[in-house]
Amino acid sequence: MTEWTAVVLVVVAILAGATFSAAARIRKLREDLDEARQVKGALMRHYTQLTCEERYQIYSLLKAGHSPAEIARLIKRDKSTISRELHRNRGRRGYRPHQAQCLAATRRHGCAGNARRFGTRHWRLIEQLIQWQWSPEQIAGRLVLLKRFGISPERIYRHVLADKHAGGSLYRHLRCQRLRKKRYGCPSRQGQLPDRVSIEARPRIVERRARIGDWELDTVFGKGHRRCLLSMNDRRSRLTLLAKLPRKCARALARASIRVLRKLKRKVHSMTADNGREFALHKLIARTLHTKFYFAHPYAAWERGTNENANGLLRQYLPKGTDLATVCSATLRFIMNRLNHRPRKCLGWRTPYEVFFNLKPVAL
Repeated sequence: MTEWTAVVLVVVAILAGATFSAAARIRKLREDLDEARQVKGALMRHYTQLTCEERYQIYSLLKAGHSPAEIARLIKRDKSTISRELHRNRGRRGYRPHQAQCLAATRRHGCAGNARRFGTRHWRLIEQLIQWQWSPEQIAGRLVLLKRFGISPERIYRHVLADKHAGGSLYRHLRCQRLRKKRYGCPSRQGQLPDRVSIEARPRIVERRARIGDWELDTVFGKGHRRCLLSMNDRRSRLTLLAKLPRKCARALARASIRVLRKLKRKVHSMTADNGREFALHKLIARTLHTKFYFAHPYAAWERGTNENANGLLRQYLPKGTDLATVCSATLRFIMNRLNHRPRKCLGWRTPYEVFFNLKPVAL
């Protein structure tokens, strides 16, 4: 064996030993980490609040100069428990056991009070609002606006879920989010509208939603597209007005829109619709109501976002496939009442009716 061969063998042996030593250390660290996790899990399973005696021990050990880690080891508590105790229950003059015990008891009593403050009377009111098709977020916001009591939407959702597991039907009053099929653009078969005015000519004040009286219009179809409803929505207040049409034609739509909005003639500044042929008599509508009529771009539903959102809310009461021939005027008034007296987040939890007529919030 040559001298260089011996040197190479020695280097290889050293590297192999170092690699083995590093692997052994890593294995040992992993074992220690697993053991620590098991100990911490066992402690968390049997976790109890710090007692008054333990707080006096913490105070004495702090005076003796021990660190939080040493105190945790001596009283057999987790280090994070000691750190949290010193952070939460420390006063202006430092950590004192009697003061720490009083602070912890006050905090624990306050949490228990929060958990118990929603009694049968509170849940009865919340369940009534859910049956009015209010969302949990609308309920929570409206209660804060009226200064009744505070509750989070998540808490209401948990209550609805518990009611469902118990066989209740509260969840049926919430809006159902269904998967929607993506629709792709196709050539228009609707024909041209005479004297059509594009939405690009609409005043900027309409876009800013700065006033009452800018309306969006659309038609909602029922089973077999035989009957339809005229949906009209104010952009500022989100007020919804509905009218039943005997058939989908321009004359019937013009008569219905004029009949409904004539009573609000002073609050009709502009009207925006899609490019359906049923709006062919837009000039008659505009001339009768002394307003301006505009049309959105084709396949641009977002330009009538208020109307599209209201149609989605309407489907909560009249799902697709409903035979509109069986829907009477009383049903439409009921739906309008529910939608117009439902608080909206975008309105500061006021209702469309209150904003449109400038009324104060009504107590529940």
